Amino acid sequence: MTRDALKNTAFTVLAVCFLMNLLARGVGETWVVFLLPVGAEFGWSRTELAGVYSVFMIVHGLSAPLVGLAFDVFGPRASYALGLAFLGAGYSIAGHVDALWQIYVCVGVFGGIGVAALGMVTASGLISRWFRARIGTAMGLAYAGLGSGVILLVPLTQWTIEQIGWRGTYTWLGGALLVALPLLLVLPWRSYAAGHPQYASMRAAGAPGGWTLARAARDRGFWGLVAVFFFTGAAIYATTIQVIAYLVEIGFTPFKAATAFGFAGALSVAGMTAAGWMTDRLGRRRTAAITFSFTIAGIGFLLLLALKPGAPLLVLFVLCFGISAGSRGPVVSTLAAELFPGGGLGAIYGVITMGMGVGAGAGSWLSGMLYDLSGGYVACFAFAAAAAALGLAQFWLVPELAGGRRE
Repeated sequence: MTRDALKNTAFTVLAVCFLMNLLARGVGETWVVFLLPVGAEFGWSRTELAGVYSVFMIVHGLSAPLVGLAFDVFGPRASYALGLAFLGAGYSIAGHVDALWQIYVCVGVFGGIGVAALGMVTASGLISRWFRARIGTAMGLAYAGLGSGVILLVPLTQWTIEQIGWRGTYTWLGGALLVALPLLLVLPWRSYAAGHPQYASMRAAGAPGGWTLARAARDRGFWGLVAVFFFTGAAIYATTIQVIAYLVEIGFTPFKAATAFGFAGALSVAGMTAAGWMTDRLGRRRTAAITFSFTIAGIGFLLLLALKPGAPLLVLFVLCFGISAGSRGPVVSTLAAELFPGGGLGAIYGVITMGMGVGAGAGSWLSGMLYDLSGGYVACFAFAAAAAALGLAQFWLVPELAGGRRE
């Protein structure tokens, strides 16, 4: 393969990762607009409704190591096909549920497995086979697909619910994903999975300098990355599971609330891209400090909205929270690829991602519980801000996360 052909293939791989992330995050985040109409029909409590998202994120996290292992053994074609099949089947069936446990299975379990397989576990392993120089920028661009999915699919889903109801919308979403499955399978996956020849020697887990999951599990940097993702997940998802309902309750229309959420997702595209760029130029610790500070500020503006609802504070929330919501992802992905190179990266990054899933599940569930106990949102959002501060602290508590591999 010529140099130009290799370059074109690398960028094609990056585009595929972007698109799969768009579907994963965009479809996964639609629960925030299903929450109110589903709750209105069945009369479920906020804790029960938040529990769906909690199960979704916990299953997402627990599935991630298995997805990483499947990627290492069977390659990206199998991982992505698994994701579309589970997510499409789960959402197709969700349009016909009549009991709480059924929505937990369809959206929580099937959705969690599907999103894990379509997301950054597979993308990180694939991108690390094609990029070395400026890998942070490449990871940031792939992560931008997550934000693009939110801005495109969450408002579209809200609009579709208003036109055909939540049941029809679930059926439509699931069917579209299943239609996309055969199109995915015909792509030239053998070429994509082979990676750049220059980096082939590092892909074997047993190669000199290659890392396995067992070896990584004895490393302090590995657990530092797990902790960063855990606290980040708790902070972000304790906020997002409540934000649309909160905005509606303080006076915004459902469509305006969903649109604000979507714009936050759009800004996360720029934020994740910028975070990848900053990790290559400013270092991990400075990038983390900037992004976590924006997250905490955004949560603060959200709280102030209860005192003075209006466009100025809403815009400040969208700007701060949106631009920082997914920006830890490129930092963690880049550090994982740099600290743990080799054929075991899929499984390693899968376990690190499990920290995100467990943190997000715990955060979303605690957020619902705190709402039911307190009757308001102050405790939910204060918890989210504290979790963000703990995520930032890891970059000072674990020296490896500042950006260097010790030997």
